[in-house]
Amino acid sequence: MLYVKDIMSRKVETIEGSSTIYQAAVKMAKLKIGSLMVVDGSKPRGMVTEGDVSRAVAKGLDLRKSPVKSVMGKPLITTTSAARVEEAAKAMATSSIKKLPVVDGGKLIGIVTQTDIVGSSFDLVTALKEMVRARYRPPDFQP
Repeated sequence: MLYVKDIMSRKVETIEGSSTIYQAAVKMAKLKIGSLMVVDGSKPRGMVTEGDVSRAVAKGLDLRKSPVKSVMGKPLITTTSAARVEEAAKAMATSSIKKLPVVDGGKLIGIVTQTDIVGSSFDLVTALKEMVRARYRPPDFQP
């Protein structure tokens, strides 16, 4: 059985909720990432994505004055490191999200993405194929 802790990324880029949308956009561009976890101290509060920034521009918000918490996605849907990968995938599908923060004891400890899940599934299928090949012997096999 595969658990979230086995495939999650432990490095999560964050931004304070009081930071501006502009600061979030600059940080995402600099790091070449599509989202940031919005935190209040060390407590996760939401997520801001490139899409949230685009919608803020379309609404005419002042990116240099508007706080990131005003456009972040909420409610924050999370999982735990002990959750099964299948449970995390179901939560993502049900909520139409691509990234799921991993929170244990109220503390943000990682993030799991659809890409992580697909990659782990591919690795599992590949390993199973190799196991089957190693054990399969044609009926007329003579060592």
